[in-house]
Amino acid sequence: MKWKNDFSRFKLRSCRICRSKKLYSFLSLGMMPIPNGFLAIKDLRNKEEKYPLSVCVCEDCHLVQLTHVIPAKIMFKNYLYIPSTSLTMLKHFNDLVEDIRKKSKLSSEDLIVDIGSNDGTLLTFFKKEGMKVLGIDPSENLSLIAKLKGIENVNKFFTRKQASKIIKKYGRAKIITATNVMPHVHNLHNFFSGVSDLLTDDGIFIAEFPYVPDLFRKNEFDTIYHEHLSYFSLQPLKILLDRYHLRINELKKIPVHGGSLRLYIAKKSLLQGEKQTDAFLENEKKNNFGQLKTYKNFSRRVRKMRIALVTLLKELKRNGKKIVGYGASAKGNVLLNYCNLDTRTIEYIVDSISYKQGKFTPGTHVPIFSEERLQKDMPDYALLLSWNFADEILRKQVAYREKGGRFIITIPYLRIE
Repeated sequence: MKWKNDFSRFKLRSCRICRSKKLYSFLSLGMMPIPNGFLAIKDLRNKEEKYPLSVCVCEDCHLVQLTHVIPAKIMFKNYLYIPSTSLTMLKHFNDLVEDIRKKSKLSSEDLIVDIGSNDGTLLTFFKKEGMKVLGIDPSENLSLIAKLKGIENVNKFFTRKQASKIIKKYGRAKIITATNVMPHVHNLHNFFSGVSDLLTDDGIFIAEFPYVPDLFRKNEFDTIYHEHLSYFSLQPLKILLDRYHLRINELKKIPVHGGSLRLYIAKKSLLQGEKQTDAFLENEKKNNFGQLKTYKNFSRRVRKMRIALVTLLKELKRNGKKIVGYGASAKGNVLLNYCNLDTRTIEYIVDSISYKQGKFTPGTHVPIFSEERLQKDMPDYALLLSWNFADEILRKQVAYREKGGRFIITIPYLRIE
């Protein structure tokens, strides 16, 4: 699709939850390519499309959301984020399934639906337990991978209309999961209406999503990119849940994706859930997430981090140090483009995922190689572009560090390890 530099028709006109037109823009990361749009060598000859990447907050319900919405078909037709490549995510999914089994009396006849099922990784854990599972995901390549694993799935976006089709063919679901899916959804009302329809009266909807107070506290600006349309605190989300008669029965903080919330949502309320919800809402109020100064302060800290990182890298290059990147990730591409880091600064990137190797980063065109190259070349520094897997990566690269290699980590604060 050619946008011809006319982005006004993709501009958000009103809040996607409360419909307010009072949207305050507080951070711009500039013009940015699609962060998961890794390029083959033949693509480097072509002009790359770039789109505005800026964030606003609704002054009425305080939902944080992108100012421009790129058509989903551009981003999700062939999607390159696959959780099964990370030991951290495999453990996370296994723990989630165990948690659900403890809280629910499931039989082999109960239907479990995973919205945004990706390559079917989460559902494979349920299937091993003999459960009836169904995935729904818009990505063609990932739906095919899931089918090859034996996971039945629907290659569509989840909507109320798709929920109706699922009900007719499979029945309603006792368990619905959506792990880091809600941020990708433009029409949240349609989404939650579909969830409410699909869920049995005694069923549980488990939703996980990055939590705005954690994102702000840890300065996780690089998780802001085109496919993440919304960034949730609990206040705006509760408005949405109340609208569709859904109640929070339990909520907990989890470390995945830099700090997320996991909600257990049902059609009947529990006193425990009400108390927990009130405590979280009170904490958000106490920490000023209803005031614009919080969002202005976050923007200032992001700009300061950019200056500090660029200054550090320039100094290292002046001293003749070799710097590479580690982890060809979407958030890494946001960082590279926001800080204008190309091969003049970052010579190449290493990544463990084979289908990214041999490609180039969008916008900055840094080549991607296998992890083996890190220890073969022994560059002085590796800029960690997948900080959400920092512990896993640092354990994995003990030999590189023992030989003198060092990692530059930007989140939650700039440091060298």
